[in-house]
Amino acid sequence: MSTVNIPRLDLNSYKNGDTESRKAFSDAIGRAFNETGFVTITNHGLSKELIDSLYTQVKALFALPEETKLKYEKPELAGQRGYTSKGKETAKGFKVPDLKEFWQIGQTVTDGDPVKDQYPDNVYVDELPDFNTVTREIYQKLEATGIMLLEAIAIYLGLPQNYFDDKVHNGNSILRTLHYFPIEDPDALAPDAVRAGAHEDINLITLLIGASADGLEVLTRDNEWFPIKAHGEDIVVNVGDMLQRLTNNKLKSTTHRVVNPPREQMKFSRFSVPFFLHPKSAMDLTSLESTIDDQHPKVYSDMTAGEYLDERLREIGLKK
Repeated sequence: MSTVNIPRLDLNSYKNGDTESRKAFSDAIGRAFNETGFVTITNHGLSKELIDSLYTQVKALFALPEETKLKYEKPELAGQRGYTSKGKETAKGFKVPDLKEFWQIGQTVTDGDPVKDQYPDNVYVDELPDFNTVTREIYQKLEATGIMLLEAIAIYLGLPQNYFDDKVHNGNSILRTLHYFPIEDPDALAPDAVRAGAHEDINLITLLIGASADGLEVLTRDNEWFPIKAHGEDIVVNVGDMLQRLTNNKLKSTTHRVVNPPREQMKFSRFSVPFFLHPKSAMDLTSLESTIDDQHPKVYSDMTAGEYLDERLREIGLKK
């Protein structure tokens, strides 16, 4: 198996470091995002107690009776808020839906920004008030961490440090709580049914809180699947398609998947919580001039973030 550059980076060295430390962090994250699209981050601002509390609430949510969860499913919102039941999302290019159910929480605009009118209200779980509270706190902390990481990426790209700030302030970001449910009858599975089919994320960057079980794999440049394992409370960060478009493939939106566990572990659930950092829908994703030259001609058509999101939601079956 080939060596994969997935460095473990300390966010404190960027947040509180001197100029040299900040540049070293920026270079390291840029290099990894150029090569594999993945890093793991420590000292990211989420305590072990908060993460433990989150997973307690996530497990309680998905343990609710099916009829209770279904009352929170809002098909008209294309899965962007509330509950999405089993069999609804299919990875782009796949025919069989992923083996999962999920809940999504979106932006809460509190400063009078008119973008508020573009966002549907969040759906709150009456039965689990602590779920609503802890996911809101997780959302805010991951959003702040993500914005700091985008600063480091901007520096790597030779852009002003605050290049992304106005684009992601009150952005269309999503916190997704995921349940990969037990596979009760492995023999009844379709041959290509997996927990999450090979895919790339839609957004700018994704911040993933360490899952409750292994299964996440990334496709290397040598076309080999490489398992990603975060240390303890680290978060895994990867590039999404929007950042790849913006940088004309300089930063890689790497293909990844969640594989089914060994047969003896199929009866157990897997939980994970990714935060998909999106800009406002109006952000122009036209590739940066600095990423286009004779060796790297422009690959993508010009498009806004909102147009691209709409296109992808239709491709994965969440929007008709």
